[in-house]
Amino acid sequence: MNAGRRHKVLVFGNPMLKEDSLPLRLVPGLARMFPHIEFIEFDPNDDMEKEGRNLNIIDTVQGIDKVTLLTEKDIDRLEAQRIWSMHDFDLAHSLKLLKKLHAIDTVRIFGVPMSMRKEEALLQLSAMISSTLP
Repeated sequence: MNAGRRHKVLVFGNPMLKEDSLPLRLVPGLARMFPHIEFIEFDPNDDMEKEGRNLNIIDTVQGIDKVTLLTEKDIDRLEAQRIWSMHDFDLAHSLKLLKKLHAIDTVRIFGVPMSMRKEEALLQLSAMISSTLP
């Protein structure tokens, strides 16, 4: 870690939905393993542009079977749901909009599979964070 520089990781998920709650359940373990990183529970409706031009995100990703790193180059491939209300405005929409507005430079999404066991997700995610965030 650079002296004086503390990484932030935005953590998305819905504690009410089992298939979308794993990233949030990983926060306590990750915070113990990486005390120099600030893990912030975040909602896609919050002002993500206030978090800086270089984003680190943990979120559930459908259709993967291991923890996977996605970057700003992958944003256009993210599947966004149809928007009917602000409640439906999800992470994919937010990132696509910020990219289109040139409001972000880099994005790292640590994608966690929906059906992965917590212990396995923590193991894979911690290894990826160690190798990605100095």
